[in-house]
Amino acid sequence: MSEPVMRRTLSGGLARSSRIPVSRIYSPLGKALSLCSVLSILAFTVAPLTVQAAEPASLYSIMSERAQSSLLLDITAAGKRLVAVGDRGHILYSDDNGSTWTQGKVPTRQLLTAVYFVDDKHGWAVGHDAQILATTDGGQTWVKQFEDLSREAPLLDIWFKDDAKTGFAVGAYGALLETTDGGANWEDVSDRMNNEDGYHLNSIIAVKDSGLFVVGELGVMFRSADWGQTWETVESPYDGSLFGAVATKEPATLLVYGLRGHLFRSSDFGDTWQQIEINTPNNGPLEFGLADGELLADGSIVVVGHGGTVLKSTDDGRNFSLVNRADRVSLSSAATTDNGKLILVGQGGVHVASPTGADLGQQ
Repeated sequence: MSEPVMRRTLSGGLARSSRIPVSRIYSPLGKALSLCSVLSILAFTVAPLTVQAAEPASLYSIMSERAQSSLLLDITAAGKRLVAVGDRGHILYSDDNGSTWTQGKVPTRQLLTAVYFVDDKHGWAVGHDAQILATTDGGQTWVKQFEDLSREAPLLDIWFKDDAKTGFAVGAYGALLETTDGGANWEDVSDRMNNEDGYHLNSIIAVKDSGLFVVGELGVMFRSADWGQTWETVESPYDGSLFGAVATKEPATLLVYGLRGHLFRSSDFGDTWQQIEINTPNNGPLEFGLADGELLADGSIVVVGHGGTVLKSTDDGRNFSLVNRADRVSLSSAATTDNGKLILVGQGGVHVASPTGADLGQQ
């Protein structure tokens, strides 16, 4: 195994990087949506596995009228604004509950996999080439804080403390990066986890009154009670890949989800797990992959996935209602609007839905 080497971030700071096992192939759609085989053909059309050369500083995402209907992988709220990220470096924002969308000025054309805001101005996005982008104006303009072409793999999720200083990014081959200065410098701290096989880390979340939780490939789980300084391996209830996790409004309580509709709930920060059974209208078990979840402002939880799957819980994840959208598009993330509608993103871009997730014409 090679010795770690130091790599310089775009802001001049140094970050450690280790050799990546190139024999493993990572599906390029990133995050939960990308890891499910249903969209494997789409993955090769929108994001080739070929490693691209470093981009010139002037190469920005192309403004396109079709960006709103292109592949989008994540959406979040920045105050009252909604911000979505996805294919070809597209970052879109809406100030009217998803009715209209404007493209931000983004210094990349790589696939972006996740976005996170701490307030209405300060946010970060991650994606292929291990890129980390940042904004201080609510998503209108972005700067590139970090990239590492040698990784040949994407970052898949990002989380920041409310102080906008301390943050972590996770990704393929066990990547764990940390910043303590708002992203001016990023350090590879992957060795804090016992992940010698380099399993992909798909999601990082904060669990109320408990700490940070990470899930990934082949059911791996890690938790940190000191908010990222030390990490403990958690025994997983499932040996298939987990694509995401979402905290509830209750202390120490979270849900994790992944392949073939597998969904688990813990109320003790991962010590024990209960499987949540989801049955379809024909009484068969849900077998679509679940990609992402969101705790909404009213305390309800939405989980979305393949086949137009939208799950919603109003009791902190103990029970879920199920809607299979008529369009059957694969969904990768969800957010809510002031008027109670859901904004779903994924295959086909932005989809405005009813509070249950159904198409507005499906009700």
